[in-house]
Amino acid sequence: MQKFIPYGRQWIDEDDKRAVEAVLSSDYLTQGPAIEQFENAIKEITGAKYCVAVSNATQGLHIAVSALDIDEGSEGITTPITFVASANCLITNNLIPVFVDIDSKTYNISPKEIEKKVTPKTKVLIPVDFAGQAVDIDAIKKIAEKHQLFLIEDAAHAIGSNYADGQPVGCCHKSDMTVFSFHPVKTITSGEGGAITTNNEVFYKRLLKLRTVGITKNEHELSKNPGPWYYEMQMLGSNNRMTDIQAALGRSQLSKLKSFKRRRREIVNMYNKAFQNKSNITIPHEEKNVDSCFHLYVLQIDFDKIGKPRKQVMEEIKQKGIGTQVHYIPVNSQPYYTAKYGKYIPEEYPVAESYYNKCLSIPLFPMMSDEDAEYVVKTVISIVS
Repeated sequence: MQKFIPYGRQWIDEDDKRAVEAVLSSDYLTQGPAIEQFENAIKEITGAKYCVAVSNATQGLHIAVSALDIDEGSEGITTPITFVASANCLITNNLIPVFVDIDSKTYNISPKEIEKKVTPKTKVLIPVDFAGQAVDIDAIKKIAEKHQLFLIEDAAHAIGSNYADGQPVGCCHKSDMTVFSFHPVKTITSGEGGAITTNNEVFYKRLLKLRTVGITKNEHELSKNPGPWYYEMQMLGSNNRMTDIQAALGRSQLSKLKSFKRRRREIVNMYNKAFQNKSNITIPHEEKNVDSCFHLYVLQIDFDKIGKPRKQVMEEIKQKGIGTQVHYIPVNSQPYYTAKYGKYIPEEYPVAESYYNKCLSIPLFPMMSDEDAEYVVKTVISIVS
């Protein structure tokens, strides 16, 4: 019987288990030394000056926007082709999300379209490194500088990726902050978890408070200091802490990032070769000199031409023991967004709408064998040809 191949999954080995077991036998399950060790490992990989580990990337995005201290009612720009958290973080900070169409090749937010949507109310840009491919950070940074906007990079998909200039995603050489996700389907995992990198000390100190209910014990920040028990809540925050258990797993996983990336790209190369000349199928595009640690492998399939709706294709592939997924339904077409901000008009986002109507993510994770990848290729081609 054919084993089921999901679209993504974690790879946990004995080293990971030992790292977690060591924490379980230690004095700290949370707020202990494993957090700083994990943050230091992320700084070493990205080259960023500061890192703040958090409970998940959704909360990471929320407190990153909070740290900017933007006036309520201001606007923030992001892409519709992303997980809802990329836009929700604006709403939860009492800002208004504005969506911009994507680039037809990379599926990342289009810098040209960003420029069209900037208004005097715009205060922050949140581009997303979709599927692991870094955005055109140079072009977006120019827009941010021109209009004096903050820039938070949603790199939930992109730990281990590089920009066109060779710098690692997360170095924050062009962005104010970068947010990573370590969910089990991502390149590395800490179970749930996320991290924010920055080179800005002011933002870093705010993030530390926002991670822990707005509280600080730093004697240099206290308004008074009657004794070692004393702390102050100086901002309104919530509990966004990562546990030492998660941090230990994440740090162990980071040591395998290069090998995970290498295996992902081997599978991507197999897929590209197999699918590149097939009718009704478009393979992912990778910009020149951009070194992507592919989180997702998204095919564009012309379902109208093959005479099968996407639902049928997904069901037929699933019957063969293979999982697929859609990344993503345009955020601004979600019922909450249409109820709050008005009817979703597909014609306003023609590239995103065309992408959504054809996209299908197929399995991609390091534990896949060559035989698994070949089986996926054979099955997909047989069903969509």
